[in-house]
Amino acid sequence: MNLLIALLVGALAGAHIATWGMYKDAPHEGFTWSTYARSIVVATVVGLAAQLVVDWDLTRAANRFVLWGLVYCLERGVTELWKGFIRDEDQAKYFIPMQFAILGKPVKSAAARLAAGLALVLACVALALAIRAGERPWPGWLVALTVGSAFGWISAIVGAWKDAPIEGFETFKFFRSPLVAVAWALVVTRFTGDWLVIALAAEGLTVASIETYKTFGLAGKPRGKFAGKPITFPEIIEWRKPFARFYLAIWIVVLVQLVVALASRE
Repeated sequence: MNLLIALLVGALAGAHIATWGMYKDAPHEGFTWSTYARSIVVATVVGLAAQLVVDWDLTRAANRFVLWGLVYCLERGVTELWKGFIRDEDQAKYFIPMQFAILGKPVKSAAARLAAGLALVLACVALALAIRAGERPWPGWLVALTVGSAFGWISAIVGAWKDAPIEGFETFKFFRSPLVAVAWALVVTRFTGDWLVIALAAEGLTVASIETYKTFGLAGKPRGKFAGKPITFPEIIEWRKPFARFYLAIWIVVLVQLVVALASRE
């Protein structure tokens, strides 16, 4: 039963990711079901793998909620590493390169990109090991303020590396991910004392929240990577609208898990 629930949690996380990605990008680059399914497949596999490692009782709403955030973070990590350091794609269609770039100029050497990607992975692994080694019986607010923001800082630094050379450094944007991660970590600490899980799940929930804001709160503003680029598939603007309701439904399912978990004091 736990593995079946993990597959479902992973699929919901992947569908959430795929939907905001499609909603923002499809008017510029078109829609294919294979691209839409990519994050769903990756997140489903990640959800199963994560459950095999943590072995949680997923009949508990708290564990389902935390697993959703955990899977969200790991899927984003896997997919963004592939897009940034492994995939070879023409970057001319983007305002901000999606491949690894230096001062806004995409690195053409596949070997150099792989080396940079490996360095990033090793940095994240080192951070994870440091979190594990440093675990102490601290109060939840202190864990949230320190450990909870850890991967938010990674996200902020990587984002600034990618975006700032093109659109300039934005102070609010840089600190947004760490601050939102602290807020979500305060929630996650109610359900687990595992520092690494807190850090990863908080970052996953942070990405979900910020992308929701960017996708639907700034719906009239093209996302950064397509800023100034023409809308080549205008018919998709209307066609995509039912996906927004599906996206909202997933959020409701996730937040219901949170409310049940808090109410039952699991």
